[in-house]
Amino acid sequence: MTAVVGGLNVSRETMADLEKFTALVLKWTLKINLISAAAQVDIWDRHVVDSVQIYQYAPADYHSWLDIGSGGGFPGIVAAVLAKEFAPNARFILIESDQRKATFLRTAIRELSLNASVTADRIENVSCLNADVVSARALGSLPLLLPLISSHLAPNGVAILHKGKQVDQEVAEARQDWRFDLEERPSLTDPDGRILLIQRISRAA
Repeated sequence: MTAVVGGLNVSRETMADLEKFTALVLKWTLKINLISAAAQVDIWDRHVVDSVQIYQYAPADYHSWLDIGSGGGFPGIVAAVLAKEFAPNARFILIESDQRKATFLRTAIRELSLNASVTADRIENVSCLNADVVSARALGSLPLLLPLISSHLAPNGVAILHKGKQVDQEVAEARQDWRFDLEERPSLTDPDGRILLIQRISRAA
C-alpha cells in the first residue's frame, strides 16, 4: 500500500516515519521553537510536503546529500527519511550552527534510524564535502547561497533550492557575479514559489 506525498508515491513505512518526525518536531518546538506557531497548525503542507516535493528532482544515482542550515530538519531529515526507501545507501550531512537544533536533529536521526550525521558549525567553517546534492530552505537569498553551495557541490552535482516570490530578482542579482545552469519547477505548496535546480556554478569573469 502506498500514498502520494509531494508528488512521490511512498510506502506505508515511509509515511509512518514522516508522521513520526512531524510529531517529534511539534514536541520539541514547545522547548526550542523549531517552527512558528502559525506553521504548527499547517505543518504537514507547509513543511513536510514542501520538503518532500524536492526529492523527485534528486539524481537517481546520488550518494551524498548536504543540507545547509537544517534547522528543524526541513528538508534534510525529510529527504533522509525518503532515502531509506529510494536510496538506502545514500549518506546525509546536515549543517546546523544552533547547538539546540543540532541536538534535535541528532535525536531525529537516531529515532528514525537514518543514514545521516549532523555538523554543529557554520557552513563557512566546514571543509569541502563534494556532495552530489546540496539543499537549503529559508536560509538566505540566492546571491548569498551560491558561494556556500559552490564550495561543497560536486562538479556534476545539483543544488535544489526552495524560493518564493522574489525568485526572479534573486536570480538576476546572482547572475551578476555567478555563472550557473538553471532549471525551474513550480512549487506544489506555494503558488508564488519555485524549485530551483542549479548546476555547474562558477564565478563570473
